[in-house]
Amino acid sequence: MVPAHSGWATEPVYRPVLAARRGELDALGHLDDALAPLIAPILHVSELDRSVVEAVSRLPPGLVPAVDVGALPGPAGAEPLRWGVPLVPVIGLSDGAERLAAHGVTARAYCGRAVVRLRIRLDRAGPDAATTAVERIWRYARLAPEQCDLVLDCGDVCCPADVRTTESRVRRARDWARRHAWRTVSVVAGGMPPALARLPTDEPVRLDRWDWLLWRRLADLGVGFGDYGVASAAPGAEPTDRLPTVRYTDADVWWLYRWSRRGRRGDERVADLCRELVSAPHWPSTGAGFSWGDHEIVRRARRVAGAGSATNWVAWSTSHHLAHVLATLVRTSGGGARPPGSVPPQRLRGGENRRAG
Repeated sequence: MVPAHSGWATEPVYRPVLAARRGELDALGHLDDALAPLIAPILHVSELDRSVVEAVSRLPPGLVPAVDVGALPGPAGAEPLRWGVPLVPVIGLSDGAERLAAHGVTARAYCGRAVVRLRIRLDRAGPDAATTAVERIWRYARLAPEQCDLVLDCGDVCCPADVRTTESRVRRARDWARRHAWRTVSVVAGGMPPALARLPTDEPVRLDRWDWLLWRRLADLGVGFGDYGVASAAPGAEPTDRLPTVRYTDADVWWLYRWSRRGRRGDERVADLCRELVSAPHWPSTGAGFSWGDHEIVRRARRVAGAGSATNWVAWSTSHHLAHVLATLVRTSGGGARPPGSVPPQRLRGGENRRAG
């Protein structure tokens, strides 16, 4: 595993948006301690129960998640302040005054900061209207711009045309963002297909990572990177697959493994899938040591553990993905002490279609 860069000890370089489900939370819980401070996940909570709070409380030291409860009802009924664990509230441009006030209390109680999540497709307003919206946030939450990380959420990008259209929207949003002294600015997008059932089985399928390609086109903006992990950003996308499935991240692509070998039991199909993966060219040279998820895949390939479940397959895939993205961002950073997307100190003082089948 790639160790944390000494100059980035207190600032994250990667902001994935992850559903607050067991698979994704298991992957975060097994993240290497050296990498934990480099990741600032946004946990999207669509259904709250005690297991979510307990999983967040068990995250590695140095990993402080942002929590988005915008999908939960009630202005303050899902107030993350009551969780009793360090976290960062996520604020939407359309949040009401009562919820904004609650987010402000949570921010001041824990880390002294918040994430403002601007969805560039849904929050479509001109720069002046956007400025009015964020000034309202700062007023009701009693926060300063320097206490807020701006996330430009692009949603689903599915093809080259999507990348081009989204790029222009992000550039306009980044121009507007320069009006304000944000703590950091990051771009988040998702490139995984929303449905996998029509894709081929019993062979690795190559899928372009359009979210990663979009961010690379925006490199001149100096924005931070975020994605949706190995899940789709499309509304209503299927969270899991009934077949044994591993979504394996490589340089600019994913390799999708869906195994349906007829006449075999579930544990045999999973073992066969994992043996195929560990012998593939995209299997990391460090093997099982690359991440917890890779270690679990090797155990199944050797038939020393059971098949697991759809939740486990998501956990292994997410674990490898997080480690791969963090290793790539650290390796391509050029050794700079300031992570992508952070605002320079002087700025703060100055005021092929993806849908195969």
